[in-house]
Amino acid sequence: MNNDQHESGEDFKENRQPENNSKNNEFSETSDLEKEIQDGNSEKPSDDVVENTASSQPTIPVENKKKNPYKIAFFSLGGIIILGGISFFGYKFYKESQTAEPIVENVCLDSDTKIYDAYKDAVVMVKHRYGYFARIKGKEIQLSVPEATEETLYGTAFFVDENGNMISNSHVLQPWNTAENKERILTNTNNFKLKIASILTTDISEDGYETFIASNWGNASSEYYEEGEDRDYDEGSEANSGEDFVTSTDSAPSDRVETSVDIAASIPQKDYVSTEDIEVYMKTLDIAVALHDSTDEWLPCTVEKVADEEGVDLGILQLSNKTTPNTVVNIVNIENSITDDRSLKPGEKAVMIAYPLGEDLAQTNSGVKVQLYNGQISKESDGTKIQYSVTSTHGASGAPVFNHCGQLIAVNFSGVEQIQGYNFGIVSKQIRSAFPFLSVKSETAR
Repeated sequence: MNNDQHESGEDFKENRQPENNSKNNEFSETSDLEKEIQDGNSEKPSDDVVENTASSQPTIPVENKKKNPYKIAFFSLGGIIILGGISFFGYKFYKESQTAEPIVENVCLDSDTKIYDAYKDAVVMVKHRYGYFARIKGKEIQLSVPEATEETLYGTAFFVDENGNMISNSHVLQPWNTAENKERILTNTNNFKLKIASILTTDISEDGYETFIASNWGNASSEYYEEGEDRDYDEGSEANSGEDFVTSTDSAPSDRVETSVDIAASIPQKDYVSTEDIEVYMKTLDIAVALHDSTDEWLPCTVEKVADEEGVDLGILQLSNKTTPNTVVNIVNIENSITDDRSLKPGEKAVMIAYPLGEDLAQTNSGVKVQLYNGQISKESDGTKIQYSVTSTHGASGAPVFNHCGQLIAVNFSGVEQIQGYNFGIVSKQIRSAFPFLSVKSETAR
């Protein structure tokens, strides 16, 4: 039995072995299936996430509430960065526009470039437009006739205090009073006066003066007429035709005289305005200045005073608002100017900042630009003027001239047209003499 059992056991083992192998194969297949299932299960978490996400949708507002403070902080930080950038570039632009630095008192600049940088904003271009005016019986009108053309003059000036006061030449501020213009303008004004008197009758109203003179200027004459003397006028042609009424007959001379008297009496007589009631002169139409680096901006001014002493070609121009612009970092302080002109020796440096040729040379694509010219003192001062070898031309009248340290030594006023490099300036001590009140004002200057 045991043997049977043993055999049956062996048989059993033998019979089971294939099953075990089958089971191993099945296990192997099952492992592959499980792997696929596991792979499939590995996707389930995504489904779970979707389900969880779906199930967590009601909690989204909570998550948003948690994110909002960060958003606020982010935008706040961005705003701060933007404002900081604007402030930085604004400050940078401001600093770039303020290239000049305040001058330390009694410090020698000792360089043309430093002098230019210090005072370029203080030197301005002057544009002066003027014309002919007439005052007739107290009524002032501007003459708009062909010969009385308006004129424009360019020059230079420079700020000397915070009240908008500028120094220039008197011939820039009153060009009609210069020696070269005086005779020409005097001749013109006298001729205009006589012409007005030859056509303007007393029956014309004051409001009609300007229109009447302009309309009848072609009939005006500059020949002088004594009071009561016959003048040419339109109706005067009747006087000449009066002779046609006088025939060559044997009538008595007394008859001819009587006839002539009758004809003369029939001619209408007009009274003309007397030359004594007429004054003709030149006057400023407008005067303004342009700052360095400005573009198409003219600041209106008034002429305050010109030097009384003959030969002292100086005058004061003032801004209408009586305030020196903030862009003028350094005024030309006349308190620091050279007052002892005997100390100015030939061979020493002379530096001029000016606007020669006015707009023609000053205008650029980026605005008005002042120019620097240098040379040397070439002749000792005579107490009023000094000569220096600085190249310049019209438009530089009124420009400041400095020594090597940047101290004012003169105000440029003339040159020799035929030869460049010979110019003259009024020595700076004459500014204090002509305008002593400026010394008081400049004590508070920046």
